[in-house]
Amino acid sequence: MVASLPPRASWQGELTPDSRRRMTVFSDLGILLSETQANLAATFSTNKILSPSVVLSRQRAQRGAARGVVANSGCANCCVGEQGLYDAAEMTELAAAHTGVSADDMLVCSTGMIGVELPMALLRQHVGNVSLSGDGGHDFARSIMTTDTRRKDLAVSIDLGGRKVVLGGAAKGVGMIHPNMATMLAFVATDAPVEQSFLQSALSRAVDDSFNMCSVDGDQSTNDTVLVFANGQAGGDEVVAGTPEAEAFEEALTFVCTSLAKEMVRDGEGAKKLIEVTVGEAGTMADARKAAREISTSSLVKAMVHGNDPNWGRIMMALGKSGADMDESKIDIFIDDIQIVHEGKAIPFHMDSVVSSMASSPDVRFRVSLNLGGESATAWGCDLTEEYVTFNSAYST
Repeated sequence: MVASLPPRASWQGELTPDSRRRMTVFSDLGILLSETQANLAATFSTNKILSPSVVLSRQRAQRGAARGVVANSGCANCCVGEQGLYDAAEMTELAAAHTGVSADDMLVCSTGMIGVELPMALLRQHVGNVSLSGDGGHDFARSIMTTDTRRKDLAVSIDLGGRKVVLGGAAKGVGMIHPNMATMLAFVATDAPVEQSFLQSALSRAVDDSFNMCSVDGDQSTNDTVLVFANGQAGGDEVVAGTPEAEAFEEALTFVCTSLAKEMVRDGEGAKKLIEVTVGEAGTMADARKAAREISTSSLVKAMVHGNDPNWGRIMMALGKSGADMDESKIDIFIDDIQIVHEGKAIPFHMDSVVSSMASSPDVRFRVSLNLGGESATAWGCDLTEEYVTFNSAYST
């Protein structure tokens, strides 16, 4: 693992100082630009109300290739009528003119307050201040933050058929986070040569195992987007499905996406603890995922974690309402590897030990064995705190 994002992608940092945990109409602007045309894979929000920035990017992403993306934080460019589409298109034109590429090769992402038009006068005035550099990944990660308290980025280096390639990612999002997708933006850039159709299928699977398995508050955004750019500048044969190189690449991509997803939940608005829920021995993968997500998103489970209360009945309740196939008499439950339920019934355990374990770590792990099959899935959530309610009760004021 390395500390910076891929050197063959250009990134840009923030325009104004951070104002975390406090929303502003417009804060920062960032540009990610590949030096050459890159194969593109993308996933977008499934919300029926979509930002025009998502609409435009989804249209352009159908080509499966792009040079980059311009992203603003602080304003979602959503629910602003037809003007939103004009402004999204102009954002790509401004970024393209500044970087010397075609506007059609630029995508656009926005995040922030819904119902507010983009401050185009500010964008026109300041886009020229964007300074592209090969080592600007950390600045780019900061530029897309809204109520995040810290940037979320990482990179990995892997051997792919005898050559070193890098995958680097940056993401934002700490609220309105829930499958499918969330109030989140995530960008991954790699210098690996990856065939586009495999890149898209690999991203879809990675998102299912990562971003679609995390939740902060059960609300799904109008703006969420995940983009992967693969420009092939590392050289070598193109990575195609069904090869060892494809397997290695997808493993690395899933690792990057999962790491970013967990960091978003860990930084959830008001959150103090990360909740990791693994449901194993399920009859199907669909059942394992449904059950894990239901537990991780339950308000009662989230409140119980905040209070370090091993009230396992809430886990059982959430499991039962998930719709997954189960037999109550076969269910085992563990909290931080301490078994508290066997065959659907409580077993003797030292209450103080479980409470101490929950209280002493920033991560709380639940493991549920359905004992019906061989499938397993993991979901991530966070505790529900007074700070979350306070913050979101005055979000726009």
